[in-house]
Amino acid sequence: MAGPESRRRSSRPGLLFLRVSDGKSAKNRIQCDLWPTSTTRDEQIERATGLGATVLDDRRRSDGTGWVVFAGPEGNEFCIGRSAAERAATRPAVGKPQ
Repeated sequence: MAGPESRRRSSRPGLLFLRVSDGKSAKNRIQCDLWPTSTTRDEQIERATGLGATVLDDRRRSDGTGWVVFAGPEGNEFCIGRSAAERAATRPAVGKPQ
């Protein structure tokens, strides 16, 4: 399964709906992936945990890429990925080797 990092996004808010094959045993059938617009991923991760979210899976990597999967206080799952500015900062320049 591809994670939030692999999908192309603009800095504007939007919704992306993907059909997945795995079932869910609880009532939640939608998972939101969130990308900050005015703060960093890690600032939003700190904010989410401060509001009562629980980290289910931390997929941050040492190179700064990745995301974190949470469950909210009612068990609804969501992810927080990097902001557009963070993604652009690590993207190689056009014509330059990676």
